[in-house]
Amino acid sequence: MPVIAHLLTAFLLLCLSMVARAEKLRIVTEPWAPYVFEENGKALGLDYETTAIVFKRLGIDVEWQFLPWKRCLAMLEQGLADGALDIFQNSERDAMLLYPSEPLSDVEFVMFYANARPHPFRSLDDLGGLTIGTSPGYLYSQAFSEARHFKRETAPTHEANFGKLQLGRIDLLITDRRVGRYVLEQMQLGDQITENPVVVSRQSQYLAVRRKAGMDLLVQRFGAELKRFKREPAYAELSARYGAGPVAKVTAPGPAVPQINR
Repeated sequence: MPVIAHLLTAFLLLCLSMVARAEKLRIVTEPWAPYVFEENGKALGLDYETTAIVFKRLGIDVEWQFLPWKRCLAMLEQGLADGALDIFQNSERDAMLLYPSEPLSDVEFVMFYANARPHPFRSLDDLGGLTIGTSPGYLYSQAFSEARHFKRETAPTHEANFGKLQLGRIDLLITDRRVGRYVLEQMQLGDQITENPVVVSRQSQYLAVRRKAGMDLLVQRFGAELKRFKREPAYAELSARYGAGPVAKVTAPGPAVPQINR
C-alpha cells in the first residue's frame, strides 16, 4: 500500500476513534491577545481563529481551555491535555510534543519602560541593577535566567506586569510587542509607557500536540492545511484585523540576549 494511503488510513482511524469515544481534542492555552483571548465569553484572536478554521476543515472537534500558562504546561505533562496553542518549540519539550511544519505566527519580544523612568536598552549588559518584569511558566535562555547583575520578577498576568511598571515597582517589562501594544490600549496607558524598538528575540509559535498514536499524522495534516489557509485572502483579512502586519525591526546586537519560550 502506498505511504500516502497508510497515512490517510491512520488519520481516518484517529478521527473514528475520537468519535467513537465521543471525545474532543483537548487544547489548552493562555489568553495572549491579540493572538488568543476571550471577550464577552467568546474566544477570539489571530491564532485562535486560524486554528479553529483549520480544525474545522479537518473535521476535528476541539475542546478549549483558557488557563494560566504554567497550568497549561502542567496539564500537558500530566496528560490532561492533548495539545497547546501558541507554544514555542523548545528542545526540552521535543520528547513530549509534536509540532507542525508551519507555525501559526511569529512574535517579537521587546522591552517596555515607563516614560517617567526611561532605561536605554541594547543588550543584557545594560540591565545592571534593574528589575525586569517577566511571566510565570515562560522559559528564558541560560544567560538571561542566570545573570546576576539584574533581577527578574514575575506577575500573574500581563496587566499586572504593566501596572507594576506604571507604579515603578519594576524598571522594565519584557513581552511580545503586539501583546504589549494590546494591553497598553486596553489599560489606556499608551501615554505613560513606551515600547523600546530593539527586538530582544524572535520566535515562531505553534499548535503542538502530545506524542501518541495518530498525532504524527494530525500535525502533518494540520501544517499542510494551515499553509494552504495562509495563502487565502481570508487569512490576510484576519491578520490585518489583529494588527499582524510588518513592523519596524531593530535587532539587539551581540549574542547576549534572552531567548524566551512560552
